[in-house]
Order: sequence, then structure tokens, then C-alpha cells
Amino acid sequence: MNEPKGRSYWLDKSRNVDRLVWAIYAICIALFAVDWLVPKHGPFAVEHWFGFYGIYGFISCVGLVIAAKEMRRIVMRSEDYYDDE
Repeated sequence: MNEPKGRSYWLDKSRNVDRLVWAIYAICIALFAVDWLVPKHGPFAVEHWFGFYGIYGFISCVGLVIAAKEMRRIVMRSEDYYDDE
């Protein structure tokens, strides 16, 4: 499926990408700030810290990316692994 060369999409313009990134930043900051308004009922004291769930989620996501990079080294096979010999 070759796309026509003259066709332009909304994410092709760097200005729109910048707007999208800034919108995501604003949403993340707003959700982080709303943490003051949400009552917390966790059994552990650490769960009552401001921004705990956001920080925990971010660290978990980074950990998953790092783990996936390391797992790739273990499970990666050569390009012709399934070819008949």
C-alpha cells in the first residue's frame, strides 16, 4: 500500500507533535495535582504520600522497559532461525 506522495497527515507537522506532547505533559501534571483531592485508604503508610501512585507507576514502567531490553538479549534469535537448512 503505497501512499500518495502529496498526502499529509496531522502528525507530519512538528507543530502538531509539539502540541500533543505539551497536552500530555499538562494532563500528567493535572492528574498529579489532583492527588491532593483524592482520599487514600491504603493499608500502608507509603500509599498516603503525595504522588505515590504516579511515581510508582512511572518507576514500574521504566523497570518494564529495562527488563524487556534485557530479555531481548536472552530470547532473540538470528534472522534465519526458522529457515530450512
